[in-house]
Amino acid sequence: MGMMASALADGIVKASVVKSTTDIVCSDVLQIANEKANEKGYTVVDSNKEVASKVKDAIILAVKPQKITEPCQDIVSTPGDAVIISIAAGISIPTLETLLPGRRVIRIMPNTPCLVGQSAAAFALGSLANDNDRQIVKSIFGSVGLVMEVSEIMLDAVTGLSGSGPAYAFQFIEALSDGGVRCGLPRDISTKLAAQTLKGAAEMVLETGEHPGLLKDRVTSPGWTTIAGVEALEKGGFRAATISAVTSATRRSMQLGGQTAEDIAHRHNL
Repeated sequence: MGMMASALADGIVKASVVKSTTDIVCSDVLQIANEKANEKGYTVVDSNKEVASKVKDAIILAVKPQKITEPCQDIVSTPGDAVIISIAAGISIPTLETLLPGRRVIRIMPNTPCLVGQSAAAFALGSLANDNDRQIVKSIFGSVGLVMEVSEIMLDAVTGLSGSGPAYAFQFIEALSDGGVRCGLPRDISTKLAAQTLKGAAEMVLETGEHPGLLKDRVTSPGWTTIAGVEALEKGGFRAATISAVTSATRRSMQLGGQTAEDIAHRHNL
């Protein structure tokens, strides 16, 4: 099991979405991943076909986009009625439904903080998926964080924002820590303060429901330290660079899904 699949399985168990660890059936091309899954009590099998034959509720395709075809072929060749949930970046619902004819599919984009139960995920239902499938995906991904339903056209942007976003946040934490070290703080103290600061700020946005700009203004007293720091970020192009990062990652997600540069520019103005 890969990192994302393993984190999802662990979250499902922790949230009691399944009755027993043996209800989770998995297969991975890497033997070490299978060994780790076996140690946790999950049912480990030798092939995707065995997974498809044993699972009754939901099959999660936790594979890289370029590896999507083979497991889909294995599923199609095996009788079953489980909903197919894909986390492969950029692979559209029409593509999934072509690879999995007659099967109910859901496309979802989670992110790596599911490892600590803090994922931000968004999903879209395929044309054959039903309300029970909706509840299944909410139960699974809600067990490891926030999950929201969106229209499929939004999922590439979700990939660029929250799917890739942890990397941007890690860079910002690292940069904040570097700033603290530059100003005399020990590295361990600086990194912990930086990470906790972002965590606290994120919780304020989620719990208050207020616009982040308003919360920023409340911290920014006239003529004092914070506005000096905000000014420095603006001079460095922080806001524009962040927007560009999300846009670039979104464009790449579209490319992975087979959209041409001309299609992307025409349909999405990116």
